[in-house]
Amino acid sequence: MAWQRLGQAGWFGTVAMLAALAACTPQPPVEPTLKPIARPETPPAPPPVVAKPTSQKSAKLRSYLHQVQQAQLSQGLLRRDGGGQDTPFSAGMLVRNFEQIAFYNEYNATLTGRGDKSPMRRWERPVRMEVVFGDGVPPSERARDEASIKDYAARLAATTQHSVSVGGKPNFMVIVAGEDDRSDALALAAKRIPGVTAESLAALSDLRRDTYCVVAAYAGGADPNIYTAAVAVIRAENPSLMRLSCIHEELAQGLGLANDSPTARPSIFNDDDEFALLTRHDELLLKMLYDPRLHAGMTAEEATPVAREIANEILGGPV
Repeated sequence: MAWQRLGQAGWFGTVAMLAALAACTPQPPVEPTLKPIARPETPPAPPPVVAKPTSQKSAKLRSYLHQVQQAQLSQGLLRRDGGGQDTPFSAGMLVRNFEQIAFYNEYNATLTGRGDKSPMRRWERPVRMEVVFGDGVPPSERARDEASIKDYAARLAATTQHSVSVGGKPNFMVIVAGEDDRSDALALAAKRIPGVTAESLAALSDLRRDTYCVVAAYAGGADPNIYTAAVAVIRAENPSLMRLSCIHEELAQGLGLANDSPTARPSIFNDDDEFALLTRHDELLLKMLYDPRLHAGMTAEEATPVAREIANEILGGPV
C-alpha cells in the first residue's frame, strides 16, 4: 500500500518535471489556422432573351406594315414636328376638338363600328403601367420600346398633373406582341389586371390588318365614368415609327381622350395619320381633361362652358 502511494507520487512528480522541462525547451512555431470566410454565392445570370422565330403570317404582316409606313412617309404623313405655322388653331377650335374627342367613343364594345356619345371619363387613381412583350420581340426592340414608354409616361404625368408611371402594381398593361403571341399576352393581362377578364379582351385577339394598335379602358368601380384599368395592344410587326406612334396615341387615349376627329389638327387623334407623335394641341387637350374644374361624368353640355374658360386661359382671346 505504501509502495503504491510512493509510486504514484513518484509518477506524478516525474510527469510534472517533464512538463516543466518541456516548457523550457524551444518549441517549433505553430502555423496559424485560417477559417474560410463565408461568401455569398453570386446568383446565376438570367438566361438571355431569345426571340422565337415568327410565323409566315406574322412575316407577311410585318412586310405589309413596312410598306404602309414607307407610303405614308412619301406622302408627308407621320410628322414628328408637332405642328407649326401651317397648323394654327384657336381656343375655339381647341374646345370643339375637345368635345369631339373626350365625349365620344372611337369604337363600340366589339370594335365593329363607331362608338356613341358618352360622359367625360378619366382616371382618379394613379396610373401604373406594365409593359409585356410577346416571345417574338427581340431584346433590342424590347429595350427601345420600354424606354419609349417610360419617357412617354413621364411626359403624360407632367402634362396632366396626374400620377402616371411604369412600375408598381399594374392597372394599365401595355402589350407589344405579334400575331403569334398576342393571345398569350392578353391571357396574362386578364390574370394580372383587376377588373379585366378574358371575355372582355376577346375583341383584341383577332385584329383587322389595318388596325395597327388599340386600347381598351375599363371603369370597374362604383362610378362607371372613372377608369380603373386599361389594356393597350401594339402590334410588334409595326416598324419603329408606327410603333412609337401607336404608343403615343393609345396611351393618351387610355387616359380618357377616347375618340378621333377629322377636324382635329395638329393632332394624333385624327385618322389621317398626318402626325405620328403627340402635339402641343394634344397636350392642351390632356390638360383640359384633367383640369380640376372638370370631373368624370360631366356631359359635353355641362363641360363646354368650363372648357371655354380653360382654353381661353391657355391660349388667350375670345372663344
